[in-house]
Amino acid sequence: MKTIKVGLLGIGTVGAGTFNVLKRNQEEISRRAGHGIEIVMVADLDVARAKELVGTHCEVVSDGNLVVSNPEIDIVVELIGGYGIAKDLVLKAIANGKHVVTANKALLATHGDEIFQAAQNKGVMVAYEAAVAGGIPIIKALREGLTANRIEWIAGIINGTTNFILSEMRDKGLDFDTVLKEAQRLGYAEADPTFDIEGVDAAHKATLMAAIAFGIPVQFDKAHVEGITKLEAVDIRYAEQLGYRIKLLGIAKRTSQGIELRVHPTLIPAKRLIANVEGAMNAVLVQGDAVGATLYYGKGAGAEPTASAVIADLVDIARLADADPAHRVPHLAFQPNAMADTPILPISEVTTSYYLRMHVADKLGVLANVTSILADSTISIDAMLQKEPALGETQTDIIMLTHQTQEKNVEAAIKKIEALTTVVGKVTKIRLEHLS
Repeated sequence: MKTIKVGLLGIGTVGAGTFNVLKRNQEEISRRAGHGIEIVMVADLDVARAKELVGTHCEVVSDGNLVVSNPEIDIVVELIGGYGIAKDLVLKAIANGKHVVTANKALLATHGDEIFQAAQNKGVMVAYEAAVAGGIPIIKALREGLTANRIEWIAGIINGTTNFILSEMRDKGLDFDTVLKEAQRLGYAEADPTFDIEGVDAAHKATLMAAIAFGIPVQFDKAHVEGITKLEAVDIRYAEQLGYRIKLLGIAKRTSQGIELRVHPTLIPAKRLIANVEGAMNAVLVQGDAVGATLYYGKGAGAEPTASAVIADLVDIARLADADPAHRVPHLAFQPNAMADTPILPISEVTTSYYLRMHVADKLGVLANVTSILADSTISIDAMLQKEPALGETQTDIIMLTHQTQEKNVEAAIKKIEALTTVVGKVTKIRLEHLS
């Protein structure tokens, strides 16, 4: 039984998890793969630390080029992250005829088309299960398990940091800044959490899922991206009173006009299973025309959950390495010559429902003026809360849920509402999805 030799680029949290799980479960993995799979070379800038982690089991170098050019290595696992050196090393590995496994969602969301084309030309595989939702096998589900379906939409909680923050804000009634500091203290948020809290990480993942679901090129630059930094605890509380919870969702949806690709805070009915995903967990809800709704839930990050996905990709490649490239699963599920050019819709053309909160003077006629503006913009109201002003106060909140309408209609109405002398400050707008 031939042993598949693996070179590992980066042995941080996920790299160490991959090394340890592969070593611990070697017998079970080889029984499934039909081959032994062994990490024989590791590249990491911190050579001393890397040697402590791997012992005498493999060679450790500081230069990744030595890994991707090593003729003995069959598969290169890229766990460096980022767009720079990682891209160069992945393309060099492909050029040298090596298969690639990566957890680098940022790299694939921005340069995936180039990388997949290079791999196609060279007859090698690029596997990336660990790039989306950690240990949840959502890529395999979309590429293979649901292949009979016309995927209608995907909605995912695909960033554990933001889900932890939103869960804590709801449970404890705390503001965003307070919970972010706690998340950093507990290790759920990075020292620089920008990619997470601004929605960029989730958008990278949503971009990949959209490409696989709809057979379109990878187009991160066309995704609409909003994070949770402007979300207020009061809106989480009002949403709860109306029977909803707020989650940061990555949404990819097929419509007759084009593809919606967006990440933003979203109200979801509290009775939906995905609305009850708490803490740092991930979940992805997929609607197929034949199967209906399927939900995938689990740990979206961490050393061993992500290692689980990395090693599953290694096993897939071990099984298919000798197969005719034409018989392998395409990188983006659809045959390369059958990709669609369906446009990504600008956010102004998206149709959904909305939560609107406005702080108003407690005077007669305010509500009538607001509803008149909404009606003129063809926006109908589904539910409403009008709060009584606190004792001695002369201002209060009005909260409305709308029926479905286009984003540009809501923006036009908000501009007129904010111009009313009885409306104080800005109108808060949060999109709402029923996911049914």
